Amino acid sequence: MNNILLRIYLFVFALFAQGLFSQNHTDGLSDGTLIVNKEKKIPVKIFATTSGRDFGSFAQKPQNSNILIILNSSVNEYASTPVFEEYKIHGYKLLNKKFQPADTSNPKDYKYFYKPLNPQNDIEEGAKAELETPYKIWDPSVGFKLGPITLHFYSLMFVFAFGFGYILMKRIFKIDGVDQKYLDPLFTWTLIGTILGARLGHVIFYQPELFKQDFWSVFLPIQTKPEFKFTGFSGLASHGATIALILTTLYYSYKIIKKNPFWVYDRLGIVVALGGAFVRMGNFFNSEIIGKQVDPNSPFAILFPQQSSEYGITVPRYPSQLFEAIGYVLLFILLWYLYRKTDKKYQQGWLFGLFFIILWAIRFFVEFLKEPQGDEFIQFAGLNTGQVLSIPFMLAGFAIMLYSKKNKLEK
Repeated sequence: MNNILLRIYLFVFALFAQGLFSQNHTDGLSDGTLIVNKEKKIPVKIFATTSGRDFGSFAQKPQNSNILIILNSSVNEYASTPVFEEYKIHGYKLLNKKFQPADTSNPKDYKYFYKPLNPQNDIEEGAKAELETPYKIWDPSVGFKLGPITLHFYSLMFVFAFGFGYILMKRIFKIDGVDQKYLDPLFTWTLIGTILGARLGHVIFYQPELFKQDFWSVFLPIQTKPEFKFTGFSGLASHGATIALILTTLYYSYKIIKKNPFWVYDRLGIVVALGGAFVRMGNFFNSEIIGKQVDPNSPFAILFPQQSSEYGITVPRYPSQLFEAIGYVLLFILLWYLYRKTDKKYQQGWLFGLFFIILWAIRFFVEFLKEPQGDEFIQFAGLNTGQVLSIPFMLAGFAIMLYSKKNKLEK
């Protein structure tokens, strides 16, 4: 056991030590190698962006290396504009995912722009080529096509979070001998609290100007300015969801199931830990909430070609979403074990207090490796908004665990 704990400690220490010495890529380019016909190696500088302005200006920049541009849906919207023609004028070739000439009549076939430094580094038509990098490239499709509808992976992760949460809570109610009629109201109030609280929390803590700029987009899955657009519920903050869930669960506890709120919180915390992991997986699929720049040779380094330009240049970064997701899965396993194998579920508030301490500690420490989320207007002693907001929740967790000693149920 001691050896296992030592290994975990060394792993965490190495991870955060790397964060202190993360590299900065001032030119916004990453290194890679094109392997042609399994023999020829062509060193390339890799560029990617979702910013139309950055994409448009890059074509005119003088380069002294072979350049490979990874395209995405955002920049492919300029396929029928002079922007793409500008690239072709400057010697860039439009390629598909197999590094062959792309079908110009089908923008979905566009995957790369490639400009060799000299003719010797050109990729001949019919040649087999693959991109090799010391880091991983995360460039997934947005989701599954179901006829005319696309089921986005981000939305699917939310479905998994609430779906598995419902199944798990149903099992918990059965173990505790609680009537199943109380399950659907809990699901409804949890859903309302999560979505509404997370959205309001994001706007209040990270994007308050949205109340004036586009009021309806705060509450509805749409954008009205500068043009009307269906966006889905994007921009969600876990701190806001937590506050709203506490309030909606209070109502549910007193008015519906008529139990001590901490009895409900203890069990809800188990479900939320698992749901949080799914949400962070959704963030990973969306290439959002990404980490800071990292050494390309780090085993954690991942390039996100679809990342928003608000995070800065597209270079290898930490997959901070996965770090959080793994932490939440481990927290779920711990809470489930304590609920099933110990008497702590009879000490109302103990499991919930532990959940609060560990959940927000995970968030606090992973924030050291994250890029800022929006405008960080809440800062203190070098800590960012997410960290400052996590501290009161951790302290509350300790207080709740102390209170739980006086709040025991008979077995």
